[in-house]
Amino acid sequence: MCYGRDRLPSRDEISEIQSRNRPADNENAVAVENMRDRLAETEARLEQARAREAELSRQLEEMKKFVRVMEILERYLRRRYTEQQDHLARFYTSSSSSSVSVPSK
Repeated sequence: MCYGRDRLPSRDEISEIQSRNRPADNENAVAVENMRDRLAETEARLEQARAREAELSRQLEEMKKFVRVMEILERYLRRRYTEQQDHLARFYTSSSSSSVSVPSK
């Protein structure tokens, strides 16, 4: 059936139209495959970044523990130093008030 000037395409014309569309389909398939490859690479990099972040977080927690221990040691050593100073001050004060002399070498 024909409607006005328009006519249905012949088999050859249909084959030609389909063959013209195949390269576009092939280009789309290549583009899709390229995007899939890029997505896989991005996901792999993201996984590596997350693993690195986890490692850095673990190291940070270890460092925080270390700093807390060092702060405890620092307070202890300051207290001991002050105690030793007080002890020496009391020793020299008591020895100067008594008549005992310390022999020198």
